[in-house]
Amino acid sequence: MTAPTPGDPRPRTRGSRTAAWKRHDTRAAYLFILPWILGFLIFTLGPVIASFVLSFTNYDGIGVTQHVGLANYEQIFDDPSVAKSMTNTLVFTALRVPLQMVIALALAMLLLRVGRAAGFFRTVFYLPVMTPAVAVGVLFLMLFNGNVGVVNKALEAVGITGPSWTTDGPWIKPGLVLISLWAVGSTVVIHFAALRNVPQDLYEAAELDGANRWHRFRHVTLPQISGALFFTLVVNTIASLQTFTEAYTAFYGTGQAQSYTSDDALFYVVYLFQQAFQFMHMGYASALAWLLFLVIVVITLVQFRLGKRFVYYEGDER
Repeated sequence: MTAPTPGDPRPRTRGSRTAAWKRHDTRAAYLFILPWILGFLIFTLGPVIASFVLSFTNYDGIGVTQHVGLANYEQIFDDPSVAKSMTNTLVFTALRVPLQMVIALALAMLLLRVGRAAGFFRTVFYLPVMTPAVAVGVLFLMLFNGNVGVVNKALEAVGITGPSWTTDGPWIKPGLVLISLWAVGSTVVIHFAALRNVPQDLYEAAELDGANRWHRFRHVTLPQISGALFFTLVVNTIASLQTFTEAYTAFYGTGQAQSYTSDDALFYVVYLFQQAFQFMHMGYASALAWLLFLVIVVITLVQFRLGKRFVYYEGDER
């Protein structure tokens, strides 16, 4: 305890000085996160509230806003393009997410076997993630062109006649799924980190019990990395449901969509973008956005409900 200063009716204790420093640190912490708070309120929460309000209006971005109640939501059920675009998005997600996770896990397990070179290959796998999505869309047209594309040329070299990836409706979504695997590196990094944290003594114990390689993978590896698998499942599902840039750049941004009429490249967010910025139906586009939000919430809740049965966490007594 320090000596009280003259005129101070109460001596200052160590506890009071500590409390003062804590208040000072708290104010400093809030000052540092203030830019993020402002950014969240202005650029995230504000637009979310605005879109919810606009979803009950007829607004073109310029004229007077007219309140229409639930008319925009009722129109969704009468719009065949909504069903088509949502079906395309769900099919794309069902194809992309499992394939991406399996390939990412396979690559991550290969990284475990390369020893010191793992850091180099991990960087190589991740670098394509930095490629702008617009460039990936253009790359799709170059690689998957039915006549001069690299993919079909490679298939032709082994005696296989490749399909028209960019014009044949049934092959458009598989082609976009394949090009989306270009950015599998972020999932690889997460799976690789999870694999490195699996205790080696579990493998040794399983091997002593006579477990072969498949049994060790099924009963040791998968349960131990199930948390990372569940995380990448949820994140990749949400990202796939919001896919936009690659499809829009490859087809609608270049006029490629005019060469066929089946709208197989019309994903939900592409249609939402058209309604908002091409037809200036801001109110209807806001209603479409909230429908997508509800779909994502429902799918995510189902994943979490099922995840309780399959995901193992350290310290779990099940």
